[in-house]
Amino acid sequence: MAKLIGKPTSRVDGAAKVTGAAKYAAEFSAPNLAHGYLVLSTVTNGKIKSIDVHEAEKQPGVVKIFTHQNAPKLAFTDKRDKDELAPEGISFRALQSDKIYFNQQPVALVIAETFEQARWAARQVKIAYDAEAHETDLHTARVNAYFPGKETKAPPPKPRGDADAAMKTAAVKIEAEYTIPVEHHNPIEPHASVALWEGEKLKIFDKTQYVYNVRNHLASIFGIPAENVTVISPFVGGAFGAGLRPTYQAMLAAMASRELKRPIKIVFTRKQMYTGHGYRPYTIQKVALGADKTGKLTAIVHEGVGNTSPFEDYKEDVTAVSQQMYACPNVRVDYKVAKTNLSTPFAMRAPGAVSGMFALESALDELAYALKIDPLELRLINYAETDPQNGKPFSSKALRECYTQGAEKFGWKNRKLEPRSMREGKLLVGWGVATGRWGAFQAPATVKIVLKPDGTALVQSAASDMGPGTYTTITMIAAENLGLPMEKVKFELGNSDLPQAPVHGGSLTTASIGTAVQECCRKMMKKIGDLAGRETADFASVLRTKNLDKLEETHQSMPNFGERGKYSIASHGAQFVEVKVDEDIGKISVTRVLAMTAAGKVINPKAAHSQEMGGAIWGIGMALTEETEIDHRYGRIINPNLQHYHVPTNGDVFEIETVFVEEDDKIVNPLGVKGMGELGMVGVPAAIANAVFHATGKRIRDLPITPAKLM
Repeated sequence: MAKLIGKPTSRVDGAAKVTGAAKYAAEFSAPNLAHGYLVLSTVTNGKIKSIDVHEAEKQPGVVKIFTHQNAPKLAFTDKRDKDELAPEGISFRALQSDKIYFNQQPVALVIAETFEQARWAARQVKIAYDAEAHETDLHTARVNAYFPGKETKAPPPKPRGDADAAMKTAAVKIEAEYTIPVEHHNPIEPHASVALWEGEKLKIFDKTQYVYNVRNHLASIFGIPAENVTVISPFVGGAFGAGLRPTYQAMLAAMASRELKRPIKIVFTRKQMYTGHGYRPYTIQKVALGADKTGKLTAIVHEGVGNTSPFEDYKEDVTAVSQQMYACPNVRVDYKVAKTNLSTPFAMRAPGAVSGMFALESALDELAYALKIDPLELRLINYAETDPQNGKPFSSKALRECYTQGAEKFGWKNRKLEPRSMREGKLLVGWGVATGRWGAFQAPATVKIVLKPDGTALVQSAASDMGPGTYTTITMIAAENLGLPMEKVKFELGNSDLPQAPVHGGSLTTASIGTAVQECCRKMMKKIGDLAGRETADFASVLRTKNLDKLEETHQSMPNFGERGKYSIASHGAQFVEVKVDEDIGKISVTRVLAMTAAGKVINPKAAHSQEMGGAIWGIGMALTEETEIDHRYGRIINPNLQHYHVPTNGDVFEIETVFVEEDDKIVNPLGVKGMGELGMVGVPAAIANAVFHATGKRIRDLPITPAKLM
């Protein structure tokens, strides 16, 4: 059988997606289905004074209108960390009280025979509020920032050396503040749920990155055993972290379905997406760097503050990158949160890392200019051969190769150091570089494999696939280890009745489930060998000879925590960027991106290229266009749509090249794979900002870098 791992392979689910055969949450139906539509609050803090639904109830097709006055009271789980991946605090429950925590909070649910009828009736619901003072501006709220933590406010991380003293004596130093606005996940597929009850058993089709999470969440809310809940999510049309936590439409659909004894579908509108799940928090970061005259770092101080909601402490550790990245004897970091009248932030692609690296890598670029040292050379001067935080060796780290090979491929030697020194006609040309880092995680995972006499194999696990290609990579791993062509292997996922799988986030899916599949396949082939009486045998003929209609095995893989614990384990990368700037109008074009990636063994280079390219495109959006705008007078998001929230389009993307520097890492996991889905964007916003400075001589520290700021 030909080798499959490492070969560029098209998606096994590609045809289903482009022909419409792939069904997403909102596309499922059931007999006697009714539709729900949410009514959102128009104030930002306070209480509901009254709700008048009389006119709305008269509208055609209306079945029932739920508010906090008539919705059943549901349990609040005391197992938030396990059941919801939730931060500390009180998880938000829609329609459970008259309290308003944030603008566009759901305050009523209209159920009608059709979506259009529910939407029309929702407009007739009249609500009066007792509004109270609110705060949505982190620049104001930061005065009350605190260290978040269980019960008591936890102290900041332990410093390394004495960074403050080292800053005072540093030969060269820089200090600057960097801000990143609220950004929202905007996947093509909106969140949706279709819920139906059969007695005390709940079946729900839901958009999620973690079917077990939604299962446990709903079981705890409705007070039923987890095995009585089946969550189905075979395809996810993008999520990027928006589907890690259960979103409130799932709970509301299940609640309404149980009350009305019929299936209920709720689909978010694009506007409702902006308060229906998390977002990248607003962050303000101060970075101070000290160095000697040769460029060797002597001090790093990185302080950050981010917003959280009134009811939960969401911490996104943006400052950890400064402890991990460079060889420096004196490092002090801390991260605080401040409460704002906004919904709870949550993980968004490369959470913490991309925000923190924007500040750190921008500051390092500023230091390079203060030292008059090439920015890439400065990174090599401070290259960490071992983990600077704990002293452990790296299981593998080909970052130096990413730097040197990337510089050669990009033509970095032709870069002039001085800003505004490179031109193409009337356009200013800038080249920037930055570093990426992401942890190489692995979690326990369980798979079931069924071999059949017709020579086919069924692989099952309750995983998710929000687009990176899980269907394909797992099929490739199973096919190679079973000696089968890919078309003979079927991988089923996205169902909580299947064996346990970890959350589809953190770039850990292939490492976790892929390892379980490889180990399970090898156990299966040993069983076949034992049945056949010889070491290698064709399983189909063995099953037929033994008159077996199938052979199945369920296997759980566990990370080798003991061995992994001896090393520092991470993926690394370097991003080189070219921008061209039209000074007359402030227009910035990212004309070239070279993403160098060291992420262990690459299972499917075709999908991996897509992942890194997607990360680079998102980096362009974060650097130049994306911003959730809030009118702080009213605490309202004023651009909750794709007309005014600007994500990059084809016209914003020129040349993106991805190169993988493979590492032979036998420590990270048996497959040798490291996550790369998040890594691909970590350094890109900083590299773009650095390139813009090189082109124009203007340092923009407040994302996004818009023409207005540049002008």
